[in-house]
Amino acid sequence: MKVAVIGRGFGANVMAPAYRGLGCEVEVVPSRDEAAIARACAGADLVSIHSPPFQHREHVLAALAAGRDVLCDKPFGRNGAEARELRDAAKAAGVLHFLNFEFRAQPAWAKAQQLVASGAIGALTHISWTSFGNGMRGRPHGWLYDTDLAGGWIGAYGSHAIDAVRFFFGREIAGCGGLARTEIAFRPDGDGQQVRSTAEDSFSCWLTIEGGGTASIDTSYAAAVNIPAATVLFGSEAAISIDSDTRLRILRPKGEPEALDLSAETRGMTFAAVPLWLEKVVAAIGARQQIAPNFDDGVAAADVMDKLKLAVSHPAAA
Repeated sequence: MKVAVIGRGFGANVMAPAYRGLGCEVEVVPSRDEAAIARACAGADLVSIHSPPFQHREHVLAALAAGRDVLCDKPFGRNGAEARELRDAAKAAGVLHFLNFEFRAQPAWAKAQQLVASGAIGALTHISWTSFGNGMRGRPHGWLYDTDLAGGWIGAYGSHAIDAVRFFFGREIAGCGGLARTEIAFRPDGDGQQVRSTAEDSFSCWLTIEGGGTASIDTSYAAAVNIPAATVLFGSEAAISIDSDTRLRILRPKGEPEALDLSAETRGMTFAAVPLWLEKVVAAIGARQQIAPNFDDGVAAADVMDKLKLAVSHPAAA
């Protein structure tokens, strides 16, 4: 299989090696080289798009114009309307489409979803999600910190968390609200000039689920220190705790927790969910089978993010 990877950041450094590890022939093209993108799309079986979200529309449409199956990174486009346009265009083109919500392939996540679906903790009632890191500290100004370019932590990470809530509940998100923060107010540009960030690098929010249920997400990528991510799925009879995306505990009212260490299933890989997800994508293309997460999931997450961005309050940055 020939894969055209658009994007020289995450695409070149993470996605391309994962495709090659699956035996794919890979060509990486820069996201601003329109001629190279057109040539690569024409010769590819799959176009894998990892450009910034403000370029997603251009690149998805280029892949569709060439009649190619397409995988797009999250957040899917700049907003729900654009995401819906691209989803509808992909369906009209009759190609397979995939959304890079790769965290669903984490073994601990997949196992937790299976346990919830089997009724192992009763009815899922609430998800508590916390994740704090310092990866945005010290970075120069760029699109990620610019609201007009679809930047912000709600899109960069919140999209994953929103998709996970939908994944675990198996239902859509009905309502939301919260608080967005900008911990690092100014960043240097390429000339060393300080530029104010207009997009959030931290947020806390609540979500309500159609048919009942709630979720809370508290996260930052501009914290002073890294704190391991922790996700707890509360059910009517028990709970599941996912620690650092690799360890899972089933907590019941009586008795010791049942602990499952799924780190071995990640095979010691960095960004372990990526190759695990791409294995499914490559198999689906071979079988000509549409699987999830796909552009429908991208639209659902984009619609929730639109609502959340309107609902959150923004304290003034220092």
